[in-house]
Amino acid sequence: MSPLVIGHRGASGYRPEHTRSAYALAFELGADSVEPDIVATRDGVLVLRHENDISVTTDVASRAEFTGRRTTKEFAGHTLTGWFTEDFTWAELATLRARERLAHVRPQNAQHDDRYPIMRLSDLFELIDEASNTSRRPLGMVAEIKNAAYFASISLPLDELFVDEVRAAGWNDDDDRLIIESFEATVLEQIAARGMTARGVFLIAATGQPLDQVARLGAGAPYYSDYLTATGLDALSSTVDGISVDKSLIIEADAVGDLVISSLVTDAHAAGLDIFCWTLRPENAFLTASCRRGDQPGSFGHWRDEFAAVMGSGIDGVFVDHPDLAVSVRDELRSRVAASV
Repeated sequence: MSPLVIGHRGASGYRPEHTRSAYALAFELGADSVEPDIVATRDGVLVLRHENDISVTTDVASRAEFTGRRTTKEFAGHTLTGWFTEDFTWAELATLRARERLAHVRPQNAQHDDRYPIMRLSDLFELIDEASNTSRRPLGMVAEIKNAAYFASISLPLDELFVDEVRAAGWNDDDDRLIIESFEATVLEQIAARGMTARGVFLIAATGQPLDQVARLGAGAPYYSDYLTATGLDALSSTVDGISVDKSLIIEADAVGDLVISSLVTDAHAAGLDIFCWTLRPENAFLTASCRRGDQPGSFGHWRDEFAAVMGSGIDGVFVDHPDLAVSVRDELRSRVAASV
């Protein structure tokens, strides 16, 4: 299926992200794969959260027994205060409940707050296997390894923990259903060194520097933009199978508001790399300016125009919060192609 439709943290446009309900719904709505963000607990259990900071995405701040766990973390020049997965055992995290992260844009999702527990990576493997059997179609996972350099610094090696989980789930190392991605190329190389042959994808933000490189090189670390030159893409092709980039690196509006696709899809393919982008969302708050309609951030704008422009660019996969919308656009694009033949 091209482009691949990947449920971003499940169907996170309809349910709080990283919950069983969100993942199950993503497959019901036609997603080919789902994307979990993977972090670790103090006792080395891999859990699914947007970041290791769970202050907003769970009810931990309202739990009196965990008040003393609030703390400040510092790593690679970044400082953050909150509650963090690595300060809890899995047994403790299992008592928490998920909350909507973007409640200001998606108040309807907040109606599901405190209904769903946190999931482990092992739980998602089981869910995907069950959904594949039920739907009788191959379903996959695009696993994002989060903050690996930081976790390594506190003796929680995500590469080792992740490979062990994959094998324990019975997924083959060369299983086409599995793609591994990270904003840190180091952990992708470490996972490959452990004999994992699943495809590796390097995540590239519109600004900033990879934290693993900042931790190693300080201010001299490369910027994400350095990887997008012809030289940078060629170098990446020797270590990873693809890149996944911020949507703004693919599409923008010109002076009169028309949508313009950059050369990055073509450039990546020329370097032998697959290319994905994140995140297609229909709400005004996330759309390219010329696709917005009205002034309410949570209202749907002209999302179909933006989705069609990106998905028709030759891109290999898109991360989406509303899988059904992306599938409908993909079907329309295919119908146009079929009608023109």
